This record gives sequence, structure tokens and C-alpha cells, in this order.
Amino acid sequence: MSDAPTDEAQIRALITQWAAAVHRGDLAGVLADHAEDLVMFDVPPPHDGIRGLAAYGAAWPPFFAWQAQGARFDIDTLDITAGTDVAYAHALVRCASPEELAAHPTLRLRLTFGLRKERGRWLVAHEHHSFPHD
Repeated sequence: MSDAPTDEAQIRALITQWAAAVHRGDLAGVLADHAEDLVMFDVPPPHDGIRGLAAYGAAWPPFFAWQAQGARFDIDTLDITAGTDVAYAHALVRCASPEELAAHPTLRLRLTFGLRKERGRWLVAHEHHSFPHD
């Protein structure tokens, strides 16, 4: 019997570590375990997506500056489906200032991740971030 973590456990750890890096404002940690050809659809523009790891990294500093003012970035729920070499995950995240959360306590950022396994290692190849529109 193997003590190696399951694919689902590996992905859960990867996403949890990514979220912790986002919360710390740690760009190297945010970029870790992401594919060079990553595609991200984010809340702010460009609405046709960000392509490539360099562009993905360049998108984070404004968010870190906003978050440094006291905003939260905490995973509320995380569900993962893993195949042999592809997987997806979706999460709900408390991502707002204390004032925003006080006014809208159920507000959650929606995250979807597409992952692929390369040389035995899971990498995020796609991210989608969105807020619901009421």
C-alpha cells in the first residue's frame, strides 16, 4: 500500500497553498504550479482573458495592493474532480474588505481551476474568477 498522496489530495494542497500565497501577497507562491501557457479569465479586464505565465504574474500586484488594505482571501469551499492526467476544481472564496463582507456576508468569489499532470506533477492550466451579478 502506497503512502503517496492521492491526486485529489495533491490538488487540494496545491490550491490551498496558492490561496495562502495570494493572501500573503507572495507572487512567487502564486505563480508556483502554474503552466507557462496558462489562461485566466478574471474579474477585472481584459475580459477576453490573460494568456501566459508572465501576463498572469503581472495581473497580481494591483490585487495585492488592494488586499494589503485589510481585505480577506479565504477559501470557503473547495471541490475537486481528478482523472489520470486532467482535473478540475471549483471553490468559493471570501474575497472582500471587512466593510463589504459586513454589508454582504454571503458574498463569495467563484473560482474554477483546470489542471493537467505533466511529468507526474499537477499544474494549473486555466483559472476563472468571477463574482455573481445580482
